[in-house]
Amino acid sequence: MSKVMTAEEAVGRLSSGMTIGIGGWGSRRKPMALVRALLRSDLTDLTVVSYGGPDVGLLAAAGKIRKLVAAFATLDSIPLEPHFTAARQRGEFELVELDEAMVMWGLTAAAHRLPFMPIRAGLGSDVMRVNPHLRTVTSPYEDGEELVAVPALRMDAVLVHLNRADPHGNAQYLGPDPYFDDLFCQAADAAYVSCERIVDTADLLKDAGPQTLLVKRPFVTGVVETPNGAHFTSCAPDHDRDEPFQRAYAQAAREPEAWRAFTERFLSGDEDAYQAAVAAFHESHGEEEAR
Repeated sequence: MSKVMTAEEAVGRLSSGMTIGIGGWGSRRKPMALVRALLRSDLTDLTVVSYGGPDVGLLAAAGKIRKLVAAFATLDSIPLEPHFTAARQRGEFELVELDEAMVMWGLTAAAHRLPFMPIRAGLGSDVMRVNPHLRTVTSPYEDGEELVAVPALRMDAVLVHLNRADPHGNAQYLGPDPYFDDLFCQAADAAYVSCERIVDTADLLKDAGPQTLLVKRPFVTGVVETPNGAHFTSCAPDHDRDEPFQRAYAQAAREPEAWRAFTERFLSGDEDAYQAAVAAFHESHGEEEAR
């Protein structure tokens, strides 16, 4: 059965107040076309789970986040995501800040339908102090070790971006790192996978090994073909991070008038309009560098 749909159809299945997971890592292989579709919707009051990047920044700037569960929010080459930083300083959403490993094991617990996972990550650190709701458990065996009981990060829906997918929901990464997109999909009630290109199932293994088939169709609700859909984050080997555009994004975030102009230029239309505006940006940027 084909699970192919548009970004608008995928976002149309979401509701305000949901817990939404977003895959990728920092400014790498983020499902930005789906995030932009989410920006165009009237959804709000969201709990977002993410290894945060511009997905978190854009949603924070739009006032759509009620609660954020994250280990960080970064643009990688720019250490701190500027919209996240500003919104957090203004206290615009609740933040549950976890260790990177805590997020991973929280996703793993949810994927296995467990209430928590006993881990060592976080012990002896301030993560336990800033999250007083976290509990510890004692090993029932002879060692009697005290461990953190990291709670399951169960989500209503997740958005991830992969390099390739077939119409049935099998999805493939071709870059250097799988991140945790498979865990996100398994830990949610519904998963929407965008990809650079939809191909036949047999074509998924033509240029890569079976270990690259990261996401399996039983865990996928919808597939969206979005060429350049991770922009401006990287999606190797299809495209690198768009550093000039990312710098323009970060600079615009520092001043309200500049951000309004950025939003009007790049985020006021649909995805085709966004991609056309990006192409025009690079054309003008190239002319400026030539001068």
